[in-house]
Amino acid sequence: QAEQVGAAREAATLDVRVRVGPEAGLDGVTTNPSHVFKAGRKPMDIYTEILDIVDGPVSLETVTLTAPEIIAEGRELAKLHKNVVVKIPLIKEGLKAVKVLAAEGIKTNVTVTFSPLQALLAAKAGATYVSPFVGRLDAVGHFGMELVEQIKTINENYGFETQIISAAMRHPTHVLESALAGADVCTAAFDILDQLYNHPLTYIVLNQFLTDWAKVPK
Repeated sequence: QAEQVGAAREAATLDVRVRVGPEAGLDGVTTNPSHVFKAGRKPMDIYTEILDIVDGPVSLETVTLTAPEIIAEGRELAKLHKNVVVKIPLIKEGLKAVKVLAAEGIKTNVTVTFSPLQALLAAKAGATYVSPFVGRLDAVGHFGMELVEQIKTINENYGFETQIISAAMRHPTHVLESALAGADVCTAAFDILDQLYNHPLTYIVLNQFLTDWAKVPK
């Protein structure tokens, strides 16, 4: 994904299969406990459904708080499918787990990241991805995109391979700013992703072309 911005859908279940996949501009899926709660279904049923549909990274979140528990949970999640990325919270015990899982070749996504120093620690632990929550920072009076830019600079300064997932996108401009800042992936809900396709002038001009074409002698 170094050559392009990846797009992931925030989801707990996928109700419209045609909207998922490279042809829809999507590269993967992220989940979290709140998504699963809203779906009202057993977590494993949701996870297997998503993994059956999506041919790309699927982040599944751990829900324990000590390193041994997170490691055990992460190993079990990783067994579900080769595309599983174990999503781990950015706490001390979480980073201990990241280091162990990374050494075992298990991909990790360090989540609930709100500072560049947290992201630095995640990269040093060997995280595959780090997820700064842009929209949530904006909501409390910060400039969330600055965090993405700072993480990008740190990664480039030290040659870290940890990819940046720009998370909690609240509108299309967040996606644009993430791309300009050099984020590797954006994760957003379908309504945000759908808006990326649309511009009123596209339809106005297309309608004009088709109207004129209909008048061309056949």
